[in-house]
Amino acid sequence: FSPDGEILAGASHNEIYLWGTGTGEHLKTLAGHSSHVHCLHYSPDGGILVSGSLDNTIRLWEAATGEHLQTLTGHTYPVLSVSFSPDGNTLASGSSDKTIRLWNSVTGAHLNTFTGHTSAVDSVSFSPGGNTLASGSEDGTVLLWELGAE
Repeated sequence: FSPDGEILAGASHNEIYLWGTGTGEHLKTLAGHSSHVHCLHYSPDGGILVSGSLDNTIRLWEAATGEHLQTLTGHTYPVLSVSFSPDGNTLASGSSDKTIRLWNSVTGAHLNTFTGHTSAVDSVSFSPGGNTLASGSEDGTVLLWELGAE
């Protein structure tokens, strides 16, 4: 759901579909990934929708228009989870390559890579203050990563 609850985003194969929650009306189809879209997340202000795919990429989309803004590359296996920081400035991604990557959500610059899991990273989530990132993995662990002061 978008932060205002007005739009529902879903994916099938390599396309993303946006529906109005009040009417159920199909609003847009976003295409560009070359393989299945595995995860979606809206920025806190609802302006950007991010998608992670089995094509090893992350795509950022202008939520209002569906315009593709940029593609982030660096993971060597499928992207399984994406999450925006509470301020919307940082994006975290988890992958089958066992890593977590941090990105500047405005410029797309790669900020950091965290390693420590021994299997795919299925889940990434920021703490409410944005100073800690939690990652969950198929190795059965949840790791906490300190990112800095709130």
